Amino acid sequence: MNYKSILILLITVFLLFSCSKNEEPAEINANQQSENEKEKVKSNENDENNEIEEKTDVEDKKEDKNGMEFLEETPEVPEDTAGFINQVQGDFPLWSSDWNDSNIAEVVERLNRLNPLPEDASEKEYDQYFTYIYSLIAEDFPDPEDLIKKWEFGEFGNPDLPDSRFHFKENYNIEVLLDASGSMGAYIGNETMMQIAKESIHDFMKQVPEDANVSFRVYGHKGTGSQEDKAKSCAAIEQVYGYASYNEEKFKEELDKIEPAGWTPLADVLEQAEEALKEFDAENSTNLIYVVSDGVETCGGDPVKVAKSLADSNAEPIINIIGFNVDSEAQAQLKKMADESGGIFTTANNQEQLKEEFNRAEKVLEAWESWKKDALQDVKKIEIDNGFDIMAESNEWYKKNLRQNTNIYRITRMLREKEIIAYNQLKEFDARRNKVNELIKEARQEALEELENINVEKLEEIKKSINDKYNKQPQN
Repeated sequence: MNYKSILILLITVFLLFSCSKNEEPAEINANQQSENEKEKVKSNENDENNEIEEKTDVEDKKEDKNGMEFLEETPEVPEDTAGFINQVQGDFPLWSSDWNDSNIAEVVERLNRLNPLPEDASEKEYDQYFTYIYSLIAEDFPDPEDLIKKWEFGEFGNPDLPDSRFHFKENYNIEVLLDASGSMGAYIGNETMMQIAKESIHDFMKQVPEDANVSFRVYGHKGTGSQEDKAKSCAAIEQVYGYASYNEEKFKEELDKIEPAGWTPLADVLEQAEEALKEFDAENSTNLIYVVSDGVETCGGDPVKVAKSLADSNAEPIINIIGFNVDSEAQAQLKKMADESGGIFTTANNQEQLKEEFNRAEKVLEAWESWKKDALQDVKKIEIDNGFDIMAESNEWYKKNLRQNTNIYRITRMLREKEIIAYNQLKEFDARRNKVNELIKEARQEALEELENINVEKLEEIKKSINDKYNKQPQN
C-alpha cells in the first residue's frame, strides 16, 4: 500500500469517528429530553391528581358544610316581647286536629335535612337544632299596635282624636277591593274563600247608610294562573259598582259574577283606587278603603309604595287591609302596606273572623249616622268594648303560646322517632321549650299592660310609644 492510500484511509477513519462522536450527544440529549418530558408529564399528572384530590376534599368538606348551613341562616329564637311580636310565622302553626298525613310528611321532609345529633353535642348544636324546630311552628303573636289602631278606628268621629282622618265629615265614601286571583278558590270548610268573602262583603254593604257612597273594585278576575294568561290577568282590574249609594239588587248582581281566576295586581288596583278618590278630598269627605287579599303582589308592582301614595293623596283614606288566610310572606307584605300607609292590618282565617272585621266598620257607619243626627257617643260603652278587646288579646296570646309549645313537643318527638336525636337528648330540648314558654308568658303580660287604662286622648301618644318599643324589623 503506497503512502497516498494510507493517508486516504486515515482521513476516512478520522471522519467516521468524528461523525459518530458528534451524533452520540444528540441521541443522549434526545433520550434525556424524552425522559425529562416523561417526568414532566408524570409530575404534571401527579400535580393534577393531587389538585383533584385536594379539590375533592374541599368539595366534600364544602358539601358537608352546605348540608347543614341552613341552620346558620335560621332566625334566632326571640327572648323579649318585641322579638315574639315580630317573629316570622312558621309554616306549621297547627292545632292537633289540623295535623294530617300531608303536613306531617312535609315536616318529616324538613326534619330529614338534619344530620343525627352527636351524642356529645355542644350547647351550640342543641341551640341550632332547637332554633330550626322553632322556625317551623313559630306563631304570629298579636301586636298591641294593631289593636290600638282598631280602637282608634272605633273612635271615629271623636273630636279629641289627633288624627283628622278619623273625624266625621259631611260625606262618607267606602270602597272594597277584592282579590279574585285563582288562590281564592281554595276551600275553608265547605266553602271557597271567594264564597266566604262575597258573603261577608254583601252582609257588610247591607248595613251601609243611604247617604254613604260605596264602590266595589275587583282585580285578577280574568284569565288563569298560567304564564300565558299573566298579562291578561294582571290587566284585569274593574270597578264593578259605584261610587254610588248602595242598591242591594244591583250590587249583588255584580258580586255574583265574580269568580277566582288569575294573578294578583295589588299595586295597580290601589293606583286605580287613588285616581277614583281624587274628587273626594279629606276636608269634606271621610274615605275608607277595605282591601281583602289572600296573597302577595304577583304582577311586578310595588303595593307598599302605592299604598303610601294613596294614603298621602288629597283624599287621605284610611286603608284597612285584611289578610285572608294568608301565609307568612303575604302577611309580611300586607302588614307593611298598612304600616307605611298608616292603615289597619288584620288577619282573618275563617268566615267568622272576616265578618268580625267588617262589623267594626258597621259600628263606625252607625256612629256616623248618629253624628249626622247630632247624637252623642256612649263613651262608657266604648270603654267596655275595649275591655273585651283586651280580654280577647289575652286569650289570643294564651292560645298561640299553648299551640306553639305543644307543636315543639310534637316535633322533638318526631326527631326521636327518626333517630335524629337520642332519647336522653330530649331533656335538652324540653328545657329550651319550657324557657320559651315562660318568656312568652312574660311577653304576654307586658303587652297587655300597655293596653290597660287607655283613654281617647292618649291614643296617639301610646301608639307612638308601642311602635317605638315593639315594631322592630325581625333579625334573620
